[in-house]
Amino acid sequence: MSTAEQGCSLAVFEDEKLICEEYWADKQTHSKRLLAMVENILDNRAGFGLSEIDGYVAAKGPGSFTGLRIGISVIKGLAYATSKPDAGVSSLDGIGYRFSSASVPVCVMMDARRNEVYSAVYHFKRGVLVNKSDEVVCSPEQGVLLAGENAVFAGSGSKAYQGLILEMTDQAAVFSCESMDYVSAAALARPVILDENFFDCPENTLKPSYIRKSDAELQFGLKTNVSPKQAY
Repeated sequence: MSTAEQGCSLAVFEDEKLICEEYWADKQTHSKRLLAMVENILDNRAGFGLSEIDGYVAAKGPGSFTGLRIGISVIKGLAYATSKPDAGVSSLDGIGYRFSSASVPVCVMMDARRNEVYSAVYHFKRGVLVNKSDEVVCSPEQGVLLAGENAVFAGSGSKAYQGLILEMTDQAAVFSCESMDYVSAAALARPVILDENFFDCPENTLKPSYIRKSDAELQFGLKTNVSPKQAY
């Protein structure tokens, strides 16, 4: 599941096979549509009951502070109710893994507002991830410098700053189509499929990874990284 940005993405897998995926983006908040989407995709598309789900994965960030909390809360609630494991995957991976066949660097940029992007650069070889840069929040100019000129640019941030990216790369940048810019729940599952011990790794614990401080922290010095027990 991803609620990292305005759209919401859900997917159901059986072993390594994608059974179904659903994406919804409108003006409704995640809190109003998410549980209905979960019920619909299980009952009407996958044909699975909650008791048949072996584990849950959610985008842990970066992304919308409110959106991430809603999605993580729902997944934690479902996992607790069914006594199944949960884990978190980077929102950026939910875009980056969609381009695993790329032979050039893949620069994922999610729009972070305030003239900044959440970004990471991926290098794949024959469909396998061989290197991923650190995840950063930075100016779009810095993101381009990290990726280099001959890269594929994807994500909402790449479209928000497309003119600047083209200028900096002397028109050499390649852009994903807009339908490939959202955080895909199916792509989030890729790291889980590749690692049979994924749910057991402490670094994959499902907790928000915001990268950037919240408005409250920036303006008033308040802390928003509360513990899962406090938040949920």
